[in-house]
Amino acid sequence: MGRVLHFGVGNFFRAHQAWYIWKAGGWTVTGVSLQSSRMRDQLSGQGFSYNLVTQDRAENRVERIDVLSDILVAPENPAAVLDQIKDPGVEIISATVTEKGYHLTPDGCLNFDDPDIAHDLQNESPKTLIGYLARGLDDRTHPVTVLSCDNRSENGETLRRAVVEFAERAHLKDPQDVARFPNAMVDRITPATTPDLISMLQDQGIEDISPVPTEPFSEWVIEDNFAAGKPDWTRHGVQMVHDVTGHELRKLRMLNGAHSYLAYAGTLAGFDFVHEAVMDPTLRKGATGLMAEAAETLGPDIKKQAVVYACDLIQRFENPALRHSLRQIANDGSEKIRYRVLDTLTARADAGLKSPRLSAAFNAWVDFCVAETQAGRALNDPRADAIANACRSADPLAEISSLLGFDPNLLDAEA
Repeated sequence: MGRVLHFGVGNFFRAHQAWYIWKAGGWTVTGVSLQSSRMRDQLSGQGFSYNLVTQDRAENRVERIDVLSDILVAPENPAAVLDQIKDPGVEIISATVTEKGYHLTPDGCLNFDDPDIAHDLQNESPKTLIGYLARGLDDRTHPVTVLSCDNRSENGETLRRAVVEFAERAHLKDPQDVARFPNAMVDRITPATTPDLISMLQDQGIEDISPVPTEPFSEWVIEDNFAAGKPDWTRHGVQMVHDVTGHELRKLRMLNGAHSYLAYAGTLAGFDFVHEAVMDPTLRKGATGLMAEAAETLGPDIKKQAVVYACDLIQRFENPALRHSLRQIANDGSEKIRYRVLDTLTARADAGLKSPRLSAAFNAWVDFCVAETQAGRALNDPRADAIANACRSADPLAEISSLLGFDPNLLDAEA
């Protein structure tokens, strides 16, 4: 039986990677929470199993997922986490720590000025995924695959580079001596758990204080670059490919880009959920227009799929059973907006193309930040203070663009 060590045991992991591992059979997962004991405390009383509730207009399908064997809370016992990283029984180390969990500068390098990275360089008990990987792999002798499952461009390569940079600065062994870092694209819309979902299961005689809602659609495309064993995922729809790039850009630029646009513009328009926002004619036009602009930046083979993919996305967004919160998507905008919007906009500008819909998405984020700041609400963003200060300036658009290292002259004046 194989074993996965996974950092970040939130809802997306439990709806996506854990579900695939469970379906394949024969493997277990040891989870790691880098911050809070909440998930460990919730799941330990039910044997670390939970219910995955797949929701659509017609029905709810409930599956009991029992692939988690334990959850380690890193701040409580850093040594236990490091021991797991070097354990030869662990063949895959995976992560869903969100974009901000990589602690990068705007140009994609490891941010050595970040307080947590600075801490990890000076202490053998780390705080960050990067610190744990670099220090744990330093003591590892058996090959292992480190698999990023976060919504970052070239996520595996990005993680590899950050861990290598840390190891070099800390005078540790080159992680590449024992680890490979494949790129991967993940996709499954997964909202937050609500009291209504818990009550719905109770009405069916199912007790679970931490069920996970999700949609019927799921996709996982992985670069076939593993150092050790892996579950038999291809039997369950996972694609193993030579190059993930096209699939990754399709998802980041079309789905995630449209999601961010709807989150900011939809919240400003007074909506709470994705399915509400996408039914608004103006917002729907903006989302479909953004997808069309993004599709023009994709490679020829992927571009052929774009029209059908865009139609499928709209249908997924319309799913009222999910009740996917716009504010949930809106979190951490400064980390997300580059990969979801600005990279696409820049690619189009380099090709001499105007981008009114993408420009509108960036403007909506700036307007959202300004509105939140003026209302006295703190932004849920790793750069919240700097963005709030920019919002109070005479020219928030210019100041926020400067924070991201983005040239606002690339924006379409018609947006």
